[in-house]
Amino acid sequence: MKRTEAEKKIHKLVSELNHHNYLYYVKNDPDISDYDFDQLLKELESLENEFPELILPISPTQKVGKDITKEFTQTKHLYPMLSLDNTYSEEEIVEFDNRVQKILERKVDYVCELKFDGISISITYVDGVFTKAVTRGDGVIGDDVTANVKTIRSLPLKLMGTNHPHNLEIRGEIYYPHAGFEKLNDEKLKKGEKPFANPRNAASGTVKTQDSSIVAKRPLALFSYYLMSSEKKLNSQSENLELLKSWGLPVSDSSCLCKDIKEIMDFIHLWDQKRSMLPFDIDGIVLKVNNVEDQEELGFTSKYPRWAISYKFKAERKSTELVSIQYQVGRTGAITPVANLMPVFLAGTTVKRASLHNADVINELDLHAHDHVFIEKGGEIIPKIVGVDKSKREENSAKIEFTKICPECKSNLIRKEGEAAYYCPNEKECPPQIKGRIEHFISKKALNINSLGEGKIDLLFNNNLVKTPADLYKLKYEDLIGLEKKVDSGKKVSLKEKSVNNILKGVEDSKTISFAKVLFGLGIRFVGETVAKKLVKHFKTIDNIITAQYEDIITVDEIGEKIANSLIQWCSDKENILLIDNLRPYVQFEDTTEQEKESNSPINQKTFVISGTFDLSRDLIKQKIEENGGKISSSISKKTDYLVAGEKIGPSKLKKAEDLKTKIISLEALKEIIKFD
Repeated sequence: MKRTEAEKKIHKLVSELNHHNYLYYVKNDPDISDYDFDQLLKELESLENEFPELILPISPTQKVGKDITKEFTQTKHLYPMLSLDNTYSEEEIVEFDNRVQKILERKVDYVCELKFDGISISITYVDGVFTKAVTRGDGVIGDDVTANVKTIRSLPLKLMGTNHPHNLEIRGEIYYPHAGFEKLNDEKLKKGEKPFANPRNAASGTVKTQDSSIVAKRPLALFSYYLMSSEKKLNSQSENLELLKSWGLPVSDSSCLCKDIKEIMDFIHLWDQKRSMLPFDIDGIVLKVNNVEDQEELGFTSKYPRWAISYKFKAERKSTELVSIQYQVGRTGAITPVANLMPVFLAGTTVKRASLHNADVINELDLHAHDHVFIEKGGEIIPKIVGVDKSKREENSAKIEFTKICPECKSNLIRKEGEAAYYCPNEKECPPQIKGRIEHFISKKALNINSLGEGKIDLLFNNNLVKTPADLYKLKYEDLIGLEKKVDSGKKVSLKEKSVNNILKGVEDSKTISFAKVLFGLGIRFVGETVAKKLVKHFKTIDNIITAQYEDIITVDEIGEKIANSLIQWCSDKENILLIDNLRPYVQFEDTTEQEKESNSPINQKTFVISGTFDLSRDLIKQKIEENGGKISSSISKKTDYLVAGEKIGPSKLKKAEDLKTKIISLEALKEIIKFD
C-alpha cells in the first residue's frame, strides 16, 4: 500500500475505532461485535507497524501503555483543586442552603451528583486532544500521571464535536469497578501477593504504578463532573455536564437538578438506599449551586468553594474489644491517646487502632478496661470509637484514667486553660517533640525535603546528627554514608551512596523554597499555610515579623488575637531566635515577589468586594487585583475600600456599600486604575 493510501486508511480506522470505544465504554451500547472490533484494531496495528511515522497520538493503539515512569513529575494546577466541605448532617445541608440564599438574596437551583469513591484527577485537553493528567496532590501541585491515565478505555484521546475551547481542563474521579476489583484481588492472592484493601486503594495504587502497560491491563474507569476554561462562557453546572457528554467524556447519568431542599433530601435518601446496587463505590452526594455566575459570586474560602458541599453517608459500624491504650506525643507536645483493639474488618480494611483524641473523649465515653466499643470510620477513612456496649462490660473493670506523665520523657503533663489536650511542657528535650518539629520542617507543604522522612529523621536524631532543622544544612556525605538502622524484620541496613546523595540534594534544593513555606515550616502554633502567606505578604521579612507589635499583627487580614499572641510568644523565645539565626545562611527569610509592583500600586493593601456579572471572568478580575497588592473579601464591611459592581448586583449589597460609604466602581473604572493587559 502506498503511503498516501495508508495515511487515509489510518485516519479512517482511528476515527471508527474511537467511535466504537465511545459506544462500548461510555454509552454501554456497542454496535459491532468484539471480534469485528479486534479485526479493525489488528488492521490498524499492521498499518502502523508498516508506517510508524503515521501513528496518530489519538490512535487507540496508544492506550496499551508503553512508558516506564521512575518518578512522577510534580505539576502545578492551572486552577487549584480545592476539597469540598463535608457534612453528615441533613440540618447542615439546610444551613448551607440558607447561607447561599442570604449571600445571593434569592433561591437557587442545585445540581446533586453522586460522590464517587476514587481518586480525583485533573485532565487537560488542548485543541480537543488529551495532553495531560495530574493527581490532586495538595490541591496546588500534583503528580503528572499522563501516561497512566491515557490508558483508561473510557477516556477519549480526542474530544468529539468542534465547539471545545483551545485549552480545557476537566475534573473527574478515577475509580475501580467492583467486578474488576474482585478479579484483581483474586489474581493477587493466587500469586501470593497482598490484596488491595478496597477499590479506592486499588484505583490510587494503579494510577501511581510506574509501568503504564500494567495500568492498561486493569479496568480503571472515569467519571468527569466539572470543566474549566478561560475562553468559553460557562452558564450552569447542568449544562456543563451535558457539554461534557457531547464531547464524548464519560458522565454519570445519576445527577439531578433540584429546586428546593425537599428535592435535595429525596435525592440523598434515594441513593443512600440504592448505593449498594451500583457497580462502583460512592460515599455520599455532592451539591453544587447550578448557576456559574452564582458560583463566582459566592467564591471560595481558603480551603473550600462556598458554592458546593458534600453530604457523606453514615459510616458502617462494628463492635470490638478494647485491648489497651497508649499515648503518643506530637510535635507541639500534645498527648494523643490511641486505642489498641482486637482486629475487626470495617469498611474495606482491618482496624487494629483508633484515636481517642483527648481526655475529654475518654471521659465522655466512660471507657473501662477491656470494654467492647463501637467503631466507625470518619469519612470512611479514619477509625474512631463512637460508643461503648456497656451490656458487655466486665464486673469491677477499672475506669480508664488519662496519664499524668509524658510516656517519652516522664515530665508531668499540663493542661492549658480552655484547651482539651494535655501537653508535655518539656519541648526542648522531649524526643518526639524535637523529631516532630524537624519532620514538620521537611514536610511537603513546608521545605519539601522528600528524600528524608520519619525513619531517616529517627536515624539522624539517634546518631546525634540532627537536633534542630538548622542541623540538616550541616550534614556531610561522610556523616551519612554507612549509617545503620533496623528494619521491621530485625535486620540492619545501612545508608548507601544513592540515598545519601538524595538526602544532600533534597537539603540543597530546599534553600530556594519560598519564605512563606519556610515560615510555615518553623511550626509556630496557629501559623498554618494560609496564615504564613498572609504574614509574609504583609511583613515581607523575618525581621519585620520578629519585631512586630501586637497592634501591627492584628491589622493583617484575617489575623486575630490568638495567632498574634502565639506569634509574639514564639518570637520572644531566645532559642527560636537562635534557630532563625542558624537558618539564615541557608533558607529564604525575605519575600520579594511582586514587592516593587505592589508598593507602587494605587490599590496596594486596599480591600475589594466583587459582585454582579461581568464580561470578564471573576477569577481574572481577582487575579489582577491581587497582582497589584489588593485584597479580596466576600462581604462588605467597614474595612472594604471598593465594591466592584457588575450587572445583576444584589440590592442589599449595593445598599450596604452606600450606607458604609464604600467606593462603588465599575469594571471599566477599575481598568483605569490598574492594567489588565
